[in-house]
Amino acid sequence: MKLRALRGATTCDEDAEAEIEAKTQQLVKELLARNEIHHDDLVSVIFTATEDLTALFPATAARSVGLGDIPLLCARELTIDGGMPRCIRVLVHCYTERPREELHHVYLEGARSLRDDLPE
Repeated sequence: MKLRALRGATTCDEDAEAEIEAKTQQLVKELLARNEIHHDDLVSVIFTATEDLTALFPATAARSVGLGDIPLLCARELTIDGGMPRCIRVLVHCYTERPREELHHVYLEGARSLRDDLPE
């Protein structure tokens, strides 16, 4: 097993607690499922959110899907002219037997355009 990192992102339609919770949970579940990552494989998870998302910490939403004992961190995404609004990004550190080229990074909703070079 090697330590690897997985990336992903999603967007929210509005700055609302229920929206941030649902979109974050969908992103985390999809990232773990596509890569066959189990709870004990996880090391840590870092979330960023753009400054227009203030209703809920993405880490709070992740705790609700069973990641309460995993180190989680939230940070503010850089504000860049022309950047994607209402965007949540994630960086997952995990152990896996998959080689780097077989990892599946997950970009959902409007965030798909951030990495249109990746297969769905």
